[in-house]
Amino acid sequence: MIEFGIKDAIDIFCVALMLYQIYRLMKASGSLNIFYGILVFIVIWIVVSQIFEMKLLGSIFDKLVSVGVLALIIIFQEEIRRFFLTLGSQRRLGYLIKLFSKSKTAEEQEDTSTLPIVMACNYMSKNQIGALIILEREMSLNDIIKSGETIDARINSELIKNIFFKNSPLHDGAMIISHGRITAAGCILPVSHSLNIPKELGLRHRAALGITQQSDAIAIIVSEETGAISVAMRGEFRLRLAGNELESMLAETANNEQ
Repeated sequence: MIEFGIKDAIDIFCVALMLYQIYRLMKASGSLNIFYGILVFIVIWIVVSQIFEMKLLGSIFDKLVSVGVLALIIIFQEEIRRFFLTLGSQRRLGYLIKLFSKSKTAEEQEDTSTLPIVMACNYMSKNQIGALIILEREMSLNDIIKSGETIDARINSELIKNIFFKNSPLHDGAMIISHGRITAAGCILPVSHSLNIPKELGLRHRAALGITQQSDAIAIIVSEETGAISVAMRGEFRLRLAGNELESMLAETANNEQ
């Protein structure tokens, strides 16, 4: 007789949650077919070694699994890094730390930073000026910031427009906004190689998706060709947004962080 208790239910729930998180990471990085292949291999391995108890074939599968784990760590090192960064930056776990480390002044500064960004994006959209603005959240973007030019200035719509002006030396890179300030500009971002990106989207959109696949940052893109405003978040796009939609999205995100 098979006994099924509370610990077994918790065990199944934890495994299901882990598989779901791996599925989300694979989907965001465009490696969903590999995830399905790994699941099929695990099922075959369990059937061969546990159900049919084939010793020779089972031992071969055991060796493949031991080597395969190391190979997967090497292949998916970025996804694994992102998983642990996400795990370590969950707001529920870090609430007490944020309660003492984040002042009310900083929260108010985040709220007032939304309007200048929206105003600048509306202007650049009307004049078809390409832009890529990255809003840092819980995960640190220090490595990305170091790839550009340090600015450390108050968020100002005129400054944003001047940085992305076509003759500006920093207009091709990404602007990083962190802790309510413009931290750096001309930064280099990781480019997404996902095959699900529409072909009409250019390098700015691929870079925006890439940084949101590797962090919890929000990327705002203004297309130089069409002037369309788009947002990338959690490895997904929201395309062709109006100014009020961008403002409400940023305000909602800021409220969720508080």
